[in-house]
Amino acid sequence: MQDLTSNTLVFVEVRYRKDNKFSSAIETVDTHKQNKIIKTAKLFLQKHSEYQQSVCRFDVVGVESDLKYPEITWIKDAFEA
Repeated sequence: MQDLTSNTLVFVEVRYRKDNKFSSAIETVDTHKQNKIIKTAKLFLQKHSEYQQSVCRFDVVGVESDLKYPEITWIKDAFEA
């Protein structure tokens, strides 16, 4: 999605965990997953030349829920390419 306030293209990875006994939703975006997201972003930019001058940002949103009150964590600029 393109941030309309600047020339920044934001890629957002959303992760869900029912519970966080072993790891939080955010923690599941490890180096391997980040590399896959970066690769996908590069492919997107190759196919959409209109965005090639944009600055790219990678955000991660974690959702953890006990089904009644979900906890949402949003990390802007969570990692870099």
